[in-house]
Amino acid sequence: MAIDKQYWNNRYKTHQTSWDMGNISDPLKNYFDQLKNKNISILIPGCGNAHEAEYLIQNNFSNITLIDISELVVDSLTKKFEQYISEGKMKILCGDFFELDEQFDLIIEQTFFCALDPSLRKKYAEKMNTLLGDNGKLSGVLFSFPLTTEGPPFGGNKEEYQNYFATLFQIQTMEPCYNSIEPRRERELFFVLKKL
Repeated sequence: MAIDKQYWNNRYKTHQTSWDMGNISDPLKNYFDQLKNKNISILIPGCGNAHEAEYLIQNNFSNITLIDISELVVDSLTKKFEQYISEGKMKILCGDFFELDEQFDLIIEQTFFCALDPSLRKKYAEKMNTLLGDNGKLSGVLFSFPLTTEGPPFGGNKEEYQNYFATLFQIQTMEPCYNSIEPRRERELFFVLKKL
């Protein structure tokens, strides 16, 4: 199953973006706050309104790539981040994440995995591995609630996620978030995976 560009354009056009909290989530904010090297190359796939990128750029990170399938999102972000694009601190791509062919030090997961059809999860794990350079990390938040046929978002659990990632990554952390917002409390896992 492919990522459906028209589906996501329609979701943004009709403001069906209930996953968007309007700002960066605390688990990611806290993670970013302890990163020392501001020059690492960072990818945010399925970036949506890119609140994470906004926080990173405000905190002097200087090598950020965003990718989203929706032209509406990309057009909006290109205007919003015009200054940082012209300064070479940010790159915004419109396209299918699975066709991306670059390498990064860090990839951030925030509501992208759960938006993909579950049939793509193994492919997601493999693609993340190829997009990371040596010692690269995939970090972020995964939903932790029973897998549903209705979605997105689609659920899942720690054991399932470990099965996808264990042969490709060292699982450094995969634990329930202690600082989720109230609607997501006890429904999120924070994780850090290091490429093997």
